[in-house]
Amino acid sequence: MAISDFLPVLIQVCLAVVIGAVIILASVVVGQRGRKNKIKDTAYECGVPPAGKSRTRYAVKFYVTAMLFILFDIEVVFLIPWLLSYREFLVNSIPIVAPMAVFFGIFILGLVYELKKGAIEWER
Repeated sequence: MAISDFLPVLIQVCLAVVIGAVIILASVVVGQRGRKNKIKDTAYECGVPPAGKSRTRYAVKFYVTAMLFILFDIEVVFLIPWLLSYREFLVNSIPIVAPMAVFFGIFILGLVYELKKGAIEWER
């Protein structure tokens, strides 16, 4: 392998480093030096001064719902390629049903556990 094979990668890495350095330098030159004026540093929305806290606490049920969504989403990510390649595995006589049965079994056990714990019930 010659150096000319790696020249495009080297140019891209150098360009990324230069652009990053320029952005950081511009931030230092143009950015604020310190907090001199507290009024200028507050949030501004439609000329109305902010009322209340800017960070509100969310209920745990929102996080649980998000985690359950991610869990089911990952299950679909594993399921779709399996369904698309199932025919090819059968042609090559590769056993694929048993591992997927274990996967579905663990998934169904998790779903039953969530149902018994009441994680899917919204009103509690």
